Amino acid sequence: MKIADLKSAKGSTKKGKRVGRGVGSGHGKTSCKGHKGQKARSGGTKGPGFEGGQMPLQRRLPKRGFKNRFKIEYAIINIKDVSKLDGIEVITPDDLYERGIIKNLKDGLKVLGNGEIKRPFTIRAHAFSASALAKIAAAGGKAEVI
Repeated sequence: MKIADLKSAKGSTKKGKRVGRGVGSGHGKTSCKGHKGQKARSGGTKGPGFEGGQMPLQRRLPKRGFKNRFKIEYAIINIKDVSKLDGIEVITPDDLYERGIIKNLKDGLKVLGNGEIKRPFTIRAHAFSASALAKIAAAGGKAEVI
C-alpha cells in the first residue's frame, strides 16, 4: 500500500459550505447570516473580554503596584561563599557561574559582606556593599567594579 492509495472513510469528510454564490445555491443573498443585526455585519463579532456592554472584568479590577522596567537585578553572593574558593587569585562572575555557586547571572553580580575572609584575593563584580568592600580591604584584597 502506498500513500497515494489511502482514502478517507466514506462519509467522514464533507465539502465546506460555499456561501454567497447566488440564490439558487440555497446559501445566497444573506449568506446564511439572516437579516440585519450585529452578527450579519462584517466584523460583527466582539473581541475576547467583551461582556455585552457590561464593564469588562479587566476594567473592573483595581490596578495595584508599580513595576520598574529599568531596575537592575543582581545575582548576589556573600563573602563567606567567595572565601571558600581556594587556589584562585582573581575571582570573576564567570568563575562563580562555572563552579555552580551562582545559577543565573541576571544583570550582574553583587558581593555582600556576610562572613569572614581568611586570605587576600582580587574579586571582580558589578557592585559591592560597603561592608564587603571594608572586609576585602581589611584582608589585603582588591575589589574591582566591572
